[in-house]
Amino acid sequence: MGKKSKGLFTFRRRSKKPAVPSPSPPHPTAVEITSSPSENRLVTKAKKKTGGARLWMRFDRSGRSELVEWEKNTIIRHAAIPARDLRILGPVFSHSSNILARDKAMVVNLEFIKAIVTAEEILLLDPLRQEVLPFVEQLRLQLPHKAQPKLLGGGDEQDLPVPEGGEGLPSELLLPFEFQVLEIALEVVCTYLDSNVADLERGAYPVLDELARNVSTKNLEHVRSLKSNLTRLLARVQKVRDEIEHLLDDNEDMAQLYLTRKWLQNQQPEAQLGATTSNNLSIVRRLNSTRSGSVVTSNDDNDVEDLEMLLEAYFMQLDGTRNKILSVREYIDDTEDYVNIQLDNHRNELIQLQLTLTIASFAIAIETLIAGAFGMNIPCSLYEKDGIFWPFVGTITAVSVFLFLLVLAYAKWKKLLGS
Repeated sequence: MGKKSKGLFTFRRRSKKPAVPSPSPPHPTAVEITSSPSENRLVTKAKKKTGGARLWMRFDRSGRSELVEWEKNTIIRHAAIPARDLRILGPVFSHSSNILARDKAMVVNLEFIKAIVTAEEILLLDPLRQEVLPFVEQLRLQLPHKAQPKLLGGGDEQDLPVPEGGEGLPSELLLPFEFQVLEIALEVVCTYLDSNVADLERGAYPVLDELARNVSTKNLEHVRSLKSNLTRLLARVQKVRDEIEHLLDDNEDMAQLYLTRKWLQNQQPEAQLGATTSNNLSIVRRLNSTRSGSVVTSNDDNDVEDLEMLLEAYFMQLDGTRNKILSVREYIDDTEDYVNIQLDNHRNELIQLQLTLTIASFAIAIETLIAGAFGMNIPCSLYEKDGIFWPFVGTITAVSVFLFLLVLAYAKWKKLLGS
């Protein structure tokens, strides 16, 4: 059996017997990944592909994964979601952020993470993209180590197995499976956005300082590009922040996201009959010890404290990231104001120089007028006097200089020129 490693997964192909090839089944190609704490296997089944199939990855509670290619109708039937939700996960809404609650699923569209989460599994779209790989890795690392609490049903408590790494955790710290996935998604997205903001900050301040020292076309182009990147990044952070804020403002929307609670309510008759098996793992509401010290069961539909605390934590983190972007934009605005002040100062100096030259031109024009008048050969007694030329020219020049100084002093008195 040949073995070839690629990325996070280990690829293996099933050996085929030299028998008569059987006809290919009509459904699309299915690629399965079985994940265990010791080994991850990728098994490829050669089947006929169809054009509408897309690549999805399934994760269950224990972190086991399966890579499949499913069509649109298969996803709709499996996750019990309307067709319009798949459009939200499509390329048209690739830059939007949505967390939508359905009867049996939660549709998550946060930046590059596009997933459908149920009370028992998560379906992740395009899991092999470079941006999605950190989220896949976090799911594989964290889901197997999340502790499972006791199942409360019909007054009887049933102990559920606790995976390694979850021992010693109090039950009040446990979250339902869908919130564990949502927490990992928000953590990955917030970390990604925060790293982008940090990179933007490291490149922004040197460029802005260089512009303040030297206003050139090259530096202005760098600042323009920086401002465009900052605007796009601010819009992305704002979309995620607004979606979380929208959920925090509506308790009914948050209550609809409790998929495990609704799943337990549907499974309540089976739990009372003792028909719940070890494969149907469930999570209950945590202990509300701060208020009454009693166990809050899944019947309390109005209690959204767990999700509210989770969303508030990441809302504050996104708000901090947004404030970093706003501080960079404020620094850009301050730099632009400083540059504009410099340009205005240079413009004022040019205006003062132009005004000074205009006054000098006025004084010289008067002397030129007198010289032009005498150059018209009009009969005048001054032509007959010897030695009158240079004294006359000197006198006219002195009068012009005096007139220039007089007008210049008047302009300074009116504060048209700087001191």
